[in-house]
Amino acid sequence: MKIIISPAKKLNSNRIIIKDCTSIKFKDEVIYLINELRKYSVSGIKELMGLSDNLAKLNFERFKNWDLTSHDVCQAIYIFQGDVYKGLEASNFSEDQLSYAQKNLRIISGLYGLLKPLDTIYPYRLEMGTNLPNKEGKNLYNFWGNKIGASLLSEMDTNEVIVNLASNEYSKALNLDNSKKLVINPVFKDYKNGKLKVISFFAKRARGEMANFIITNKITDFNELRSFSSSGYSFSGDEDGTMLFVR
Repeated sequence: MKIIISPAKKLNSNRIIIKDCTSIKFKDEVIYLINELRKYSVSGIKELMGLSDNLAKLNFERFKNWDLTSHDVCQAIYIFQGDVYKGLEASNFSEDQLSYAQKNLRIISGLYGLLKPLDTIYPYRLEMGTNLPNKEGKNLYNFWGNKIGASLLSEMDTNEVIVNLASNEYSKALNLDNSKKLVINPVFKDYKNGKLKVISFFAKRARGEMANFIITNKITDFNELRSFSSSGYSFSGDEDGTMLFVR
């Protein structure tokens, strides 16, 4: 079973480095993107990424100083701090659970492509939906093409399934429409004003909690996902090919 999640905009300022770490797979591609991003001024970064002045300056400096040998690098699973990662609670994983995560959890990234939890990365911000002109086209979807999906599929056994806990912005970068792999799409909805709705804040947290549920229980059969009940969600059935959880 392979679990995919999105990165987060908010990053951990306290670097957590444990003994074991791994290297990114797409180093040449990352270096190319960094060199392209270094061509932009602070104002250019602001316009390209839709950032405030302070965030534009911060990320201009990040691209300028990008270095995988820097003391600022951190393992991917610990550097992100958004709602998904609060639900994931990776800092509480046992050694065995972290090993399971390293084998089965993947983070899709606009800059790094596909990350294993223990891959060491330099802090960055580059959303997959960014319209960054590059040698392959006008945006990052053009740049990555089929590389991310092909990389994920190459790691999978014949009967493995993909549990998609990433946002659409990131999951569509896999280009798996023509793949024969079974993709499970958990969806989390809340009742609001008498209607079922996806509430982004809660849904993101629930995605992380489901990833935690899979990892801490070392689940291998996707049917076991139906017993997920964190934060009051419970399995409600299938909806348009998705696995629906309702609260």
